Formats: sequence, structure tokens, C-alpha cells
Amino acid sequence: MGNTEPLIPASSNHHALKAVANAQSPRSSKLGYFFFVLITIVGFLSTRLFPFFGTTSPTFPLNNPWQELAAHCEAAQPIPASEFLQRQHQLALALHELNASAYIAEPGANALFFGNISDASWHLSERPLLLMVSPLVRDGEVSAQITILTPYFEETRAKLLSVPGIDITYVAWQEDEDPYAIGVNALLISSGRPIYVDDMIRHFIVDGVANAAPGVQVLSAPLEITSLRERKSHAEIALLKCANEVTVLAIRAVQAQLYIGIRESQVMEMVDDALAAAGLTERWALVLFGENAALPHGTGTDRLLGTSDLILIDAGGVLFGYHSDVTRTFQLEGSQIPEDHYELWWDVHAAQTAAQRTAKAGIITAEVDKAARAELNGRGLGPYFTHRLGHGIGLEDHEAPYLRGGSDAVIQTGHVFSNEPGVYIEGKAGIRLEDCFYIDGDGQPVYLTAGVGGQAVDPLHP
Repeated sequence: MGNTEPLIPASSNHHALKAVANAQSPRSSKLGYFFFVLITIVGFLSTRLFPFFGTTSPTFPLNNPWQELAAHCEAAQPIPASEFLQRQHQLALALHELNASAYIAEPGANALFFGNISDASWHLSERPLLLMVSPLVRDGEVSAQITILTPYFEETRAKLLSVPGIDITYVAWQEDEDPYAIGVNALLISSGRPIYVDDMIRHFIVDGVANAAPGVQVLSAPLEITSLRERKSHAEIALLKCANEVTVLAIRAVQAQLYIGIRESQVMEMVDDALAAAGLTERWALVLFGENAALPHGTGTDRLLGTSDLILIDAGGVLFGYHSDVTRTFQLEGSQIPEDHYELWWDVHAAQTAAQRTAKAGIITAEVDKAARAELNGRGLGPYFTHRLGHGIGLEDHEAPYLRGGSDAVIQTGHVFSNEPGVYIEGKAGIRLEDCFYIDGDGQPVYLTAGVGGQAVDPLHP
């Protein structure tokens, strides 16, 4: 006969194995057999209750499971200075045509768009630092005059900001001075010519500018100005594509590492690790299992993944200022998903497809929302689609224009939106599928994730 030694699980204790092997007397033989049975039971349970121990759990690779993600966006480049100058020139032309004196923004998405000043590079405080752009006309040519209003003691640091522009002027205010009066005097405001401000600017700054310029209207920037940022350039779309593609790839990479019994909180950490490996900053992730996903913006818990659970991951990050936002609801291979949950998944998929077919240049944004809603209404699921269809995305994760009922905004080439229908039945299940798309030069919608397959294929292939 061959070797008759019992097969002991690899996770068994070394000393217990030795005890079994050295057993000689009947008593020691019985004791050894007891250890063998005990160890076998422990080894079996470890592979069921704790899949990361034992031989039946997924085998995690010795190398970094996210290493391939790092290469996807490694060639991406930030917006060049030449494009910033073009944006400033377009802003100056718009201001001139509107007979406006200036446009003012504080650090944030709009100051980042026109002057490369984000709220990360200059944190907001009670002391205003403002980007001010005025139209300057010389020999019939309009150009952008860039003025940075800064606290005096911060002037040196302000000059370290990488602000593109020609002949940028820095105007400093002392602590005992009115900063808005200093700023308005530098702009040479003309009576009757309005000052437009970033529509996200803090109200005390609007009040300060208005008090410093009596008789001059201080207004939120109109569509002629806001549309400059809404319609994305080729360079912006390239960054948005890469960020959204790699977010999908990260979700797929995470799916390959999941197992029944893992916790929502563990998956959130895995998604963050994957997005970090992909080179994204300002990362975030929402992970919800089963009925937890019925709350569209649930916070996530330590809930364990069961065999009948679908998994919802909503995640994103930032690449050179531009955001990704992707949601996938999917299953693991070997899961036993209830049939009616599968049907809900395909219902949401059909709504996303209907919306995508509707979105074209010249269409009112409300019509796209209506198309997705009609698809779900026809399936008796209208009451469970509880939020708008989508939002604009770019330098902010959520920005205008929006795909929602009641909107009269017109879709234009260069617009970028999320397309994210969902069905949320509390106590049962939540399904959301989200891909962002842009409107190309022909006025047609193109998924930002098209380069890695576009929308999800089925519940097993996100």
C-alpha cells in the first residue's frame, strides 16, 4: 500500500501535526486521533467562515492586484497654459459683448478654470483672495486683463500660484483697509457696466464688492459666461475619459478580489486602494450590499456580503482637476441572485440605454430624463426612480447643466453628463448604473467609458 498518512489541511497547527505523527501508544494514538479530528474541523470551518484562511478562498496574487491600473492614465497631461490663455480671451470677449466691467471669482472651480486657482491651492478664509478678469480694448482688439487681489502679508505666497496670463497685476490690501475698495479701484469700474461674479462665490464677498462700487450692479454670471466652462474642450474630454475609464477598470479589478463574507467597509478600502494606484486624487467610494443599496446615498456599513446580494459600487476621483463618477451594480460568480432582482437590473439597464439614445445636441435636457423615466414607468417602476437622471461633470463632480425634469437647458456639443437611472425598493434591493457621456462634434452622445467597453454588459460583467 502507499502512504496512509491522513491529509491535513494546510492551515493546521504544526505542533498538533507533530503530536499526531509521533503517537505510539494506544492512549497517545487516541489523543493523536482527537487532535487530527479537531484540526480537520477547524480547517474546514476556516475555509467557510473566514475565506481568507485556507485553500478554498480566492488566491490573492503576491504582486499588487492594482498594478496594471497605474499605466492607464500615466500619459495624461494637465491642461496647458495656452488653453488657459484661450479661456481668458473668450471670457474677455464675452464681458466686452455684455458691456461688463469685470468677472470676479474666488478660489474654486471657476477660478481654476480661468486662472488655475483651486480651493486646494488656496484655501478659503475670511480674508479674500480674488481672481478678477477685465476686458481690455487696445486698437480694436480685446484682451484679458488679469488682476489678483490678495492680502498684503500673503502677497509673496499669492505670486507663487501658477496663474497663466500676460502682465498679471497683483493688488494687495492691508489688514486695516477695505479689500473690496482696493479691488474695485484697481479695476477702473465704469458706472452702468455690471460686475459679474462666480455663481458659487460667498455672499459676504458679493456684499463687499457691491458696497465698494455704489451704482454698479453685481450679478451672477449669465449663460454667455457660464457656458464657457460647461462646454468641454478636447483636452478636458481626454482627461475626463481617462479618469472615468480607469474608475471602471478599478471597479472590475475590485470585483475580481471579492468573496462571499467580505464586508462593505473592506470593499470601500479596496476601491480606494485601486483608485489610488490608478493615480486619482480626491477619491471617494460608496459600497452597498443587497437591500442597503435601496438608499441611493447610503453611508455603507460592516454588513457581510451574502450569496443572494448584488453589490453596488459608486466611485470616483480626480485627474488633473477633472472628475470621474461611475456606478456599477453587479454580482459575484457563484452568487444566487433572486430572479426578480435580475429583472430589476435589466430594467435599469434599459432606462440607461433609452436615455443615451435620446441625448443629442439641440435636445432639452428634461427630455433625456423623461426618456429614462418613461422606460421605468412602463415597467411599473416609476415610483422607485427617485432622483434626477444625471448631472454635468468636469472640474466639479456635480455641475450644471443637469438632466432633470423641469429643466429647459439645451444640450450642446462639448456638454458632459452622467447617465444614472436607478430603482430603489426599500427593504428589498437597489440598482443603479452610471456612465458619463459627452456630446461629440456631430452632436451625438459618446460614453466616456467607451474605450473600456462603455455601459455594463450584464450583472456579472460590470
